[in-house]
Amino acid sequence: MGQKRILVTGADGFIGSHLVEALVRGGYQVRAFVLYNSFNSWGWLDHAADEIKQSLDVFAGDIRDPHGVKTAMQGCDTVLHLAALIAIPYSYHSPDTYVDTNIKGTLNVMQAARELGVAKVVHTSTSEVYGTARFVPITEDHPLQGQSPYSATKIGADQIALSFQRAFGTPVAIIRPFNTYGPRQSARALIPTVITQIARGRRTIKLGTLHPTRDFTYIPDTIRGFIAVANSERAVGEVINIGSNFEISIQDTARLIAEVMGRDIEIETEEIRMRPANSEVERLWADNSKARTLLDWEPHYAGRDGLRRGLAETCAWFSEPGNLNKYRADTYNI
Repeated sequence: MGQKRILVTGADGFIGSHLVEALVRGGYQVRAFVLYNSFNSWGWLDHAADEIKQSLDVFAGDIRDPHGVKTAMQGCDTVLHLAALIAIPYSYHSPDTYVDTNIKGTLNVMQAARELGVAKVVHTSTSEVYGTARFVPITEDHPLQGQSPYSATKIGADQIALSFQRAFGTPVAIIRPFNTYGPRQSARALIPTVITQIARGRRTIKLGTLHPTRDFTYIPDTIRGFIAVANSERAVGEVINIGSNFEISIQDTARLIAEVMGRDIEIETEEIRMRPANSEVERLWADNSKARTLLDWEPHYAGRDGLRRGLAETCAWFSEPGNLNKYRADTYNI
């Protein structure tokens, strides 16, 4: 891919900005698709190093606009499609926007890829499409179950992408990350929620349901997964989990963060932070053997020790005043 132009949609977001930086540092030519806004903000890319920003070709648009999507993709050989609405609580509030962004936005990418003859599309899925695990660790053959409007639209988006590969031969690969965390993540997610409350001096930490388990993947591992999928011919037509193959409860995660930060905490369950009972995904635990086999990828931050190391780096980033001040620790962010 080194001599080819890569389009990254959702380049202004948490994972997208890290991916763009890694690609530029790896010598790739990158066009960054960011959400248009009247402030001319590039999201998290505004905070990138000058040498990164100077190397970027930035396109401001909206993934819901088919004309803009096709314009952004012209001249690009590879598309890494990350643009999506991802907050689960907000999907209860405004499900229609999730259909437009996640499903129709993906359709726009796939239709343009077909018409332009793009060499590779890497579509971003999510572990939420599995719903509560019926068996663990979860392989890519696990049944899909939409337990929130968000996860339902991601299932739809995945199937749109795969249908173009099957129907039209569009070269598509699906990457399915499990619970990525790290610097820049939104405070709607568990780990930043806990860190920012502790960093603000709170001893009583407000959370939602405590018993569900998750498989947390540190951002550098997820980014290496994206680049491996993009570079692999064997990934075409495949769905590939990217996860650490380690399961931990929300409560134990919060306590591990407190341990890393050297604080004693109490945890208080707050009703507003809880999903509807049948919508809560009770258990996620990734089988990453397919990624190991097809991509020669494996997590560098694996197991409890790897999680602790990743949390330590994440806590350090969030605890810097300039970063912490970007977050509202006292406000529940849906």
